[in-house]
Order: sequence, then structure tokens, then C-alpha cells
Amino acid sequence: MLPALAHIDTWIFDLEDTLYPARADLFGRIDRRMTAFVQELLGVDAREAHRIQKAYFHGHGTTLAGLMAEHDVDPHAFLAYVHDVEMDVLEEDAPLAAAIAQLPGRKLVFTNGDKPYALRVLDRLGLGGTFEAVHDLHAMDLVPKPNPRAYQGLCDAYDIDPARALFVEDMARNLAPAKAIGMTTAWIDNGSEQSPDADRSFIDYTVRDLAGWLQDITEAT
Repeated sequence: MLPALAHIDTWIFDLEDTLYPARADLFGRIDRRMTAFVQELLGVDAREAHRIQKAYFHGHGTTLAGLMAEHDVDPHAFLAYVHDVEMDVLEEDAPLAAAIAQLPGRKLVFTNGDKPYALRVLDRLGLGGTFEAVHDLHAMDLVPKPNPRAYQGLCDAYDIDPARALFVEDMARNLAPAKAIGMTTAWIDNGSEQSPDADRSFIDYTVRDLAGWLQDITEAT
């Protein structure tokens, strides 16, 4: 193990555009269904629905959080609708599975999605059974990343010492609360987050190839 990471005993991974490449654009399919949900709910055209959806995302952390706050939307109905997508764009990732398997300690998924959907994605990637648990939006009591409560709830649920944990995530803003409680942070710089001038002081590692990076740190001397 890379000496700087020898103290890490818990490895936490985001799901979307982190455990699979952003170029697969699976989340693009979900995003379109979110827009369709907002369009039908509010009776607006597609352009306005997309604007509202993104405003809720930026203002509340997730589209769902905004819909719940502003329109009392049932989270179960919303998640079932937006996650009803084909996963043929995902392929088994044997190198990533092997790299994660080499990590010493515990491995968890920390996602603003729900567990049934996350398990479908993991199975498709060949990562089913790789992780100890999926800590999903319901486990967060519907308070999503980047709300600090979500991170503290994760640590409490699995008795995680943040100082001995590393969190991998493609959305830089979701790493700031992790760093604030003492976690080591790794940002997947895959082009999915277009904010080049944003603060990056809370990022410890910038990663472009997750499997390659994990292999490098576990083989370092």
C-alpha cells in the first residue's frame, strides 16, 4: 500500500460515474426520466422541466430533495420511475473488481440513489458481493449528499472512524463534507462535473482511471 494511505481501513465509493465510466452515460438516461417526471408533475414543457430539475439539484442537493420540499413528492414513486432504465451500456469490469478486491479493509457504496438500483448496477459491473453494504438515500433518511448529516449517519451506521476512511466520488462538492470530518478524498475527474474554477482544496487525490489508480496505490512501495 502507498505509505500515505497505509492507515486507511475503510474504502467508500460513490456509484454513478464513479464505479462505471461517465462515458457510459447511464445517468444521462436517469436524468432524462427526471425531466420527464417534472414535466408531467408540473404540466410544463420539456425545457422548463429541465430548468426546474437542475435548479432543485443545485439548490437542494438532489432533484428529489427539491421535489419533496416544494411539491411533497413520494420518494419511492420518484426513484422507481427514474431508475426504470436499461443497463445495456454497462459492462463487466474485471480489472476494477480485482483492484477493489486487493484493498485492505472494508468497502462500502455511498449513493444518493436507492439500494435496489445500486445492486442492479453492481451486478452488471461484476461487482455484486464486492461491498459490505450499500448506504443509500433511504438509509440517509432522505437527506442526501452533500448534507453533512448524510456523512455522519454513514459513519454512525458502520462505526467508521473518518480519519481512517477514504471516499471516492466524481462530484467534487460531495467530497467537501467528507474532508471536513477527516476523511481522505479522491475525486474522479471524468469530465462529468464542469466547474474548473471551483475550490479543490478539499481534494487529496485526483483520479482519472479508478482501476489503474487503485492498482497503483496497492502496489506502491
